[in-house]
Amino acid sequence: MISNIYMSRGLPKAMLLDLDDTIVTDNAISEETWRTVCRRFVPFLGGISADTLCAGIKNVAEGYWRDHENHRQGRLNLKATRREIVRSALRKMGLNDDKLAGEISDMYTAEKELAVAPIPGAIETLRSFKDIGLRLALITNGGADVQRRKISKFGLESIFDFVLIEGEFGMGKPHDSVYTTAMGKLNVVASETWMVGDDLERDIAGAQRLGIYSIWVDWRGTGLPLYSVVQPNHIINSLEQLTYTAPH
Repeated sequence: MISNIYMSRGLPKAMLLDLDDTIVTDNAISEETWRTVCRRFVPFLGGISADTLCAGIKNVAEGYWRDHENHRQGRLNLKATRREIVRSALRKMGLNDDKLAGEISDMYTAEKELAVAPIPGAIETLRSFKDIGLRLALITNGGADVQRRKISKFGLESIFDFVLIEGEFGMGKPHDSVYTTAMGKLNVVASETWMVGDDLERDIAGAQRLGIYSIWVDWRGTGLPLYSVVQPNHIINSLEQLTYTAPH
């Protein structure tokens, strides 16, 4: 499978890549981080179990993030957004304690930032792209401070020719200007470019709308949702599967 895409399409001139759950862990570590944090606060929950707290937070969070406008605004200040989500979850359980909500959400934010790590093989694959002369752009949604810390922590600046962060640029995926700006910086057009990311709407559909060949990272391994309107051009489970092997 690794070589088939190159055998059928050849090499692109450039790749645009998402950051979270494509190059570094994000949603993949969220659930376990919440469980760890909820267990620590059991003594302060007045008889509410860690499992109940986690389930309550998850329920509120899923409802919040399903709304497109909430998603657009909330991802730019995750710390404040998480505080509001936990506050709402606690109130639904009969706990009107904003201080406790802040402590729970802030501990989660700190613990998750510590837990973020490169996905196995991802950075090595990026370096292999660099070695064969691909032009690379990192395009990521979210706040500038959080995303810049990840980029710096894992030394990604030296790999990418261009980095676009929503919080700095003023627009996020799937806005056309994100892709067109990145392609302009790399001096390529859509037909010469691939997009790689894990979000069907923001990474795949947004890029396909401009004629960019789009590769979905199905890191959960669950396959496309039933009746998915978005149909990626290619599906992988990890970036490592795009490692290029020169033909003999």
